[in-house]
Amino acid sequence: MTLTLLPLPSPSRPAPRSSSFFILWISPHTSSTFPFRRGYRTATPPPALSSMSARPSVSVYSASSDTVVGTCPLPAVFTAPIRSDIVQFVHTNMAKNSRQAYAVNRLSGMNHSAHSWGTGRAVARIPRISGGGTSTSGAGAFGNMCRGGRMFAPTKIFRRWHRKINLHQKRFAVVSALAASSVPSLVMSRGHKIENVPEVPLVVEDSIQGYEKTKEAVAFLKAIAAIDDVNRVNDSREIRAGRGKMRNRRYVARRGPMLVMPDNKGTRAFRNIFGLDLANVGALNLLHLAPGGHVGRFVIWTKSAFEQLDKIFGTFTEASAVKKGFTLPAPMLTNTDVTRIMQSEEVRRVLKPKKLQPKKASRYQTPTNGIKNRRLRLRLNPYVKRETAAAKGMRNVANRDARRKAKMARVAKAKKSATKSAKL
Repeated sequence: MTLTLLPLPSPSRPAPRSSSFFILWISPHTSSTFPFRRGYRTATPPPALSSMSARPSVSVYSASSDTVVGTCPLPAVFTAPIRSDIVQFVHTNMAKNSRQAYAVNRLSGMNHSAHSWGTGRAVARIPRISGGGTSTSGAGAFGNMCRGGRMFAPTKIFRRWHRKINLHQKRFAVVSALAASSVPSLVMSRGHKIENVPEVPLVVEDSIQGYEKTKEAVAFLKAIAAIDDVNRVNDSREIRAGRGKMRNRRYVARRGPMLVMPDNKGTRAFRNIFGLDLANVGALNLLHLAPGGHVGRFVIWTKSAFEQLDKIFGTFTEASAVKKGFTLPAPMLTNTDVTRIMQSEEVRRVLKPKKLQPKKASRYQTPTNGIKNRRLRLRLNPYVKRETAAAKGMRNVANRDARRKAKMARVAKAKKSATKSAKL
């Protein structure tokens, strides 16, 4: 059984982003754990407006200025749960699928005529190069500790290079990355310059698909204030550290905005802008939506591509028309502020009182024998302490008197011996 806390909307307006009023919703058909299976869906879907970026509609901006030319409803994919752990896991495994197999030559370090001299010569048993007439004769060979020898455990090409990923996991990761791209705080925390961008997610009209010149595309980026992020990428371009600079990977740079279109029209005007990536709405790749496994990519949508998201990914109630059997994963909790949930009056009213654990017995045993334990003896007879102190004082006086008598006897004896020696 799953306990879900839903915000309670007002009759006159939709649910706010953060509400202090909640209703408890219990689903008897879901598990409290998180499995990657189709059972991870609530019996009754949560409200669509339950995410940080939730709002009824999104503004559509002009391609020549930051003026609003229309609106379109917010796709349900932007209210899906943001699971950065799933995104990072899928990204790590997807990135491994493009690795190139490598290995050293199987004969490297083994091209010697060498034999071991055996035991009894007071030298190591490593194979030694045969022949004579050269300083190499008798040198060690083959071993990884020898000059010109092979490496330890030579690399092989039959390694497990690639990873198989569950289809539902991959779709979940893409959905989470899309949902994170609509949260301005996550986009800014990833490093994108969107301080002057009018809205996130940013949707523009479809007229940009008619562009044929790069200068038109640059003017469009300036109009929507996305050129700041492109300039950030240009300023970050530097020479790679390492051997990759010699292997056609000389430069590295940050990732800038990504423009998503419904088809390939207009891509020629944008493809030569360094720092701007292009994508097709029907082939969104997690490696581009969350570079490095970090969610929050700055995405620019065309209106027609934005309207296709509900068809591609479906909603909480309707399955996708493109991805067979896939509906958006509903979150277990619509509000992840667990402390606030547990401290709310609605939850505290139905919770049982805290059970107090009985106090554990101390490992220290209380003394019971007054004859052996002095503290207990003093507690039983407090007068003993005064009597003991008095007896101790008397002993001290007696000892002092004895020391004085002994000292006087020594002094008298010394005087007597001194007088006797003077007479002699």
